[in-house]
Amino acid sequence: MTLFFYILIAIITFIAFLHAWAKKEFDISRTVVINTPKEDVYNLIRQLKKQPSWMPWMEEDYKGTLKFNGEDGKQDAILYWKSKNRFYEGTQKIVKLNQGRIMETRVLVLKPAKMIFLEYKGLKGLDENKTKMVWGIRGGLNFPFSVMALIQPVDKMYGDDLEKGLKNLKNILEHRAEKSELKVYS
Repeated sequence: MTLFFYILIAIITFIAFLHAWAKKEFDISRTVVINTPKEDVYNLIRQLKKQPSWMPWMEEDYKGTLKFNGEDGKQDAILYWKSKNRFYEGTQKIVKLNQGRIMETRVLVLKPAKMIFLEYKGLKGLDENKTKMVWGIRGGLNFPFSVMALIQPVDKMYGDDLEKGLKNLKNILEHRAEKSELKVYS
């Protein structure tokens, strides 16, 4: 029985050491150039109701609850989601808008575990019909996520999703003739 307790204490100490050693903050981003004027890109990305058409976390035919509060595309607008197929639930609130250049939202994940992070989108006009967009996520990692990030880095977990979302957004904006691609939820 004593050996069991020594092993248990060693495991707990090792995990505590990993948590102390691990990075507690993350900031990942991806960039794309979209052959569309900056204002057109900004007018699409700032609208929470249009996010399901390009965000990878909302499947093509999202099954779950989406509720909106406030004036869409304006500061303090809120999107609430609760997935039917998975155990995800949370809110996204627009906290900063800088006309045509920056949009920041605070994302509060309630399930599977409470987490808060900042999602940001920055735009720069390269010329009249070409826009560079950076999309990123930054936040903190509490235990046990800090230890899990040592095994599966946050950049690997979400980097592909950011790239997929930017590709979706680029396709939608560069092929506006196919307006049926853009789903709007109310």
